[in-house]
Amino acid sequence: MRYTCDGANLSPPLQWSGGPAETQSLALLVTDPDSQPPGFVHWVIYNIPSTVVSLPEGLPPEATLPDGTLQGTNDFALYVGEGETFPSGAPINLIGYDGPCPPARHRYVFTLYALDTLLDLSAGATMAEVVQAMEGHVLNQAELVGLYTPQR
Repeated sequence: MRYTCDGANLSPPLQWSGGPAETQSLALLVTDPDSQPPGFVHWVIYNIPSTVVSLPEGLPPEATLPDGTLQGTNDFALYVGEGETFPSGAPINLIGYDGPCPPARHRYVFTLYALDTLLDLSAGATMAEVVQAMEGHVLNQAELVGLYTPQR
């Protein structure tokens, strides 16, 4: 629950290995395909340096991280205002990660992309903008699917 709206709403720690040698940057998109069509975007993070092999728990909801990694706008920004909180009291972030908050069991798809370039995007980009900028630049991708059922 720590990484959900029912807990602290922290971004989860993630680790990976084995990307292509020619990787110039990484991008991570986290979506809920079980939400109302066309799905719900929980995290957009891009221009992750190619030397990075993990993300720590609890990345701050800032558009630009110290290593130059950029975070985008998630779909909570479509429905809530600045400063709103989940029932647990955890803040709702409009930039960066926001955790699962489904009415029933949903899947959460974490897709990591190895790219042959840095994306020419400003901080705060939407998933659609990141996907468009990645066209023709994806060297490889990996996917992790998690499930969450609320205990409410």
